[in-house]
Amino acid sequence: MSSNLTIIRKPLVTEKVHKLQEKLNKYVFEVDPDAGKIQIKSAVETRFKVHVTSVRTITLPGKVKRLGRFSGRRPDRKKAIVTLAKDEKIELFEGA
Repeated sequence: MSSNLTIIRKPLVTEKVHKLQEKLNKYVFEVDPDAGKIQIKSAVETRFKVHVTSVRTITLPGKVKRLGRFSGRRPDRKKAIVTLAKDEKIELFEGA
C-alpha cells in the first residue's frame, strides 16, 4: 500500500483544468494507478489541508509508440479529479 506522499504524483495544469478550478472548484492530479478513491481523498486532505467532497478517477491506457522498426508502449496513467468544499482552494495552483 502506498503512503500519502506517494499517492499523488503530480498536479496537472492545462487550460481545461484551469477552467474547472475557476468555475467548479475541481483540481486534477496524476495519481498512483493502484490508489483508490478513499486513499486519494485522504492524501489530498492531509497534504493540502482542505476538505474534499468527491473524487472521480480515470485510467488512461498508454500509447503505442514506434521508433523505426521497434515499437513500445508508454505506461498506463491514472488521473483523479478532486472536488473541494465551497470556498476552499489549493494555493499551489493559485500562484502566478
